[in-house]
Amino acid sequence: MTSSLEIEQEALTQPRTGWLNRNVVGMGVTSLLSDVGHEMVTALLPGFLALLGVQAAALGAIEGIADSTSSFVRLGGGWLSDRFGHRKAMAVGGYLLTGASNGLFAAAYGWPLVLTARAVGWLARGFRTPLRNAILADSVPLGARGKAFGFERAGDTLGAIVGPLFAVGLLTYLHSRVADPSAPFRIVFRIALIPGLGAAAAFAVMVRDKQRAGLAMRFWATLKALPHPFRRFLWGAGLFGMGDFARTLMILAATQLLTPSRGVQRAAQIAVLLYVGHNVTYAAYSYVVGALSDRWGRRGLLALGYGAGALTALGFFAAFLWWLDSIVYLLALFALAGFSIAVVDTLEGALTADLVAAELRGTAYGVLATVNGVGDFVASVSVGVLWTAFSPLFGFAYGALLMGLGALVIYRVR
Repeated sequence: MTSSLEIEQEALTQPRTGWLNRNVVGMGVTSLLSDVGHEMVTALLPGFLALLGVQAAALGAIEGIADSTSSFVRLGGGWLSDRFGHRKAMAVGGYLLTGASNGLFAAAYGWPLVLTARAVGWLARGFRTPLRNAILADSVPLGARGKAFGFERAGDTLGAIVGPLFAVGLLTYLHSRVADPSAPFRIVFRIALIPGLGAAAAFAVMVRDKQRAGLAMRFWATLKALPHPFRRFLWGAGLFGMGDFARTLMILAATQLLTPSRGVQRAAQIAVLLYVGHNVTYAAYSYVVGALSDRWGRRGLLALGYGAGALTALGFFAAFLWWLDSIVYLLALFALAGFSIAVVDTLEGALTADLVAAELRGTAYGVLATVNGVGDFVASVSVGVLWTAFSPLFGFAYGALLMGLGALVIYRVR
């Protein structure tokens, strides 16, 4: 069983070096390139599926199934990295497969291949994430983990700003030059291969993995060795995750709200730009939140981030209740969602490193990723099905309730 004394001893033995080192910069560059490719696809996916005649329930199922597929491999990947004592080669493979999956969307003419491409990309993304986080946590002193995770998240989100803008620019340029309305989407999906594969190359060249002795414990014994405070933290993360629906559903919501007054094509373009606003907020707050958590502690800030997610869902509930198609109002909701995910992505990773000793961190990040993956599956499928079967009101009310409960649990955990 990992004890607080062991974690304190690890802190005392860490080198007192600067936090902005080669590994942190390398992982920031890698995340930037990977998210440029990923978000080029994500931003255009709702419009592409609408062009193919795919409904909201199918979009929710695609996102949810892809998330759940990746959740199990996350746990296995994290444990294997602890078992063998090295992580870099497996992480590079994950980035390579994620980047290659971007090109599969170009061949899709219905939802099955879209689901396959999404599942392959998320499976590889899930496998590499706990490995990358464990390397990142090992690369910086204890008192700088918030800044390091915030820097990596900021790089990731800078890619999420550049990717959609580049995708929309290409789509606009190609739209009047190609007769087939789906062809511009397919060309952008092929171009997304370039930054995706570049991310794997950046990780391979720039990041160094600290070798350590492999963990002798078997899989279930390793899970049982995770400390109780970390297990309590997982309850709040799981509840929040079951309400935290995919951002593609937000893009679809904005498209539907704006279509009656602006037409479907214009509405889709505006919705993607709103998503860019979401990512700008995400990038702006990731490092700031991480740095503040190094000073003030992480639990209260994480509860605030969960609460911001619940308010976002309530805002979309109100938008569909009163049909609020104001671009300013929708931009505020996307920005609030961006703040929420900046807090969540930065502090869940840093808090896990605080609660779990180094030799178990790969497994701990795998468990956290599994909980998040299952939660994302439940959230995306539930919101999509409630949206299609009844009304968007039911879907967003469900999301607000679960995220609010997660915020309450995290706030009360000591």
